[in-house]
Amino acid sequence: MKQMEITVARLYLTEGEKQLDALLKRLRDWEKLRGVTVYRGISGFGDSGVIHNASLLDLSVHLPIVVEFFDTPEKIDAVIGHLDSFIKPGHMVSWSARMSVADD
Repeated sequence: MKQMEITVARLYLTEGEKQLDALLKRLRDWEKLRGVTVYRGISGFGDSGVIHNASLLDLSVHLPIVVEFFDTPEKIDAVIGHLDSFIKPGHMVSWSARMSVADD
């Protein structure tokens, strides 16, 4: 197997911000990414320092949402540039990685 250089990007959102549907549509329809995974956190805190938890008694809408995706470094750089006005500063991270691909 060969290795391909990719960039992985992760966005940190909050459920209550209601950004997820529009973001997924954009990443699929406009950006044409290979795929996206969304994780729903059970606990977390952000800028305010207030800890938000999921419990049976409290259905919080302030739980963390993590959106993760990868593609070629050029494509992810372009996507991140497009999302700068959509995602709060400090809520996007990215790093280089390698992906196994089948030999031709």
